[in-house]
Amino acid sequence: MTADDLSSTAAQQEVVLVIGASSGIGRASAIEFATRGASLVLVSRSATTLADAAADCRTAGASAVECVPADVLDPDAVQAAVDRATSTFGRLDVVVHTATVMAYGRIEDVQPDVFERVVDTAIQGTFHVFRSALPVLRAQRRGHVVVVSSLLASITAPTMGAYVTAKWGQLGLIRTLQQELRDLPDVHVSAVAPGGTTTPIYEQAATVLGNTGHPPPPVYTPERVARAVVARIDDPRRLKQSGVANPIIIAGFRLFPPVFDVLVGPLLKTFGMARDSVAPTTGNVFAPVPEKEATRGSYFGF
Repeated sequence: MTADDLSSTAAQQEVVLVIGASSGIGRASAIEFATRGASLVLVSRSATTLADAAADCRTAGASAVECVPADVLDPDAVQAAVDRATSTFGRLDVVVHTATVMAYGRIEDVQPDVFERVVDTAIQGTFHVFRSALPVLRAQRRGHVVVVSSLLASITAPTMGAYVTAKWGQLGLIRTLQQELRDLPDVHVSAVAPGGTTTPIYEQAATVLGNTGHPPPPVYTPERVARAVVARIDDPRRLKQSGVANPIIIAGFRLFPPVFDVLVGPLLKTFGMARDSVAPTTGNVFAPVPEKEATRGSYFGF
């Protein structure tokens, strides 16, 4: 297919840039957009797994798929991904940003470089995505950005300080941008905040606890969260909680902090930690682990 053919196809279909597309919610979102016949540009650090995700998207019905291996902490690489979308398809309708990494450990035990990388991936990475995509959307005066946030952007939990800090900071950046775009009513920025989701992130996380984590119940599938992501195109929201228990947990955190603080640690240990035994590891914080990337993790979700 030539560049002219791709541009002609894109004129009839959504052009969607998915960042973090090789695994988990990002991969599920790419496949969900593919079922709508979208033209896709897929981005992640892992070129091999990205190619697998692209194959899934073609099977699901994508009009066209381009792959751009890139790390969100490299602003030039992020810009190149946006440029690939606009040069190949002529425009950019939707940006879905899901790239994130996670670490388990008490604040004084997590290595500084691991903490910084987890936080930087969420905050600086999101900043780089915004900086590259927004000039295109401003020029078009239309388009959507959907960022996958987390329940942990609204509450805190012991041994998850790096990820909590990352997601609180990311949500602050998102909310600020939403205010700054009030002059462009057809440019929308939405955040989707899942609770426990059966993705590989728990098995890929850095940990100094001697064990890995797993999604706390109720556990949802990445495909279910992906449907919430895609729904934001027709129904933009400042922050959409994707999980029936999320509002209840957030209410407990805000309204009854002494009770929440007593319960959160034991509940996390019981329902959010695996019973395995692993040596301290940096997981995929600094580099991808392709053999652990997939749409779903090893836990059941619905």
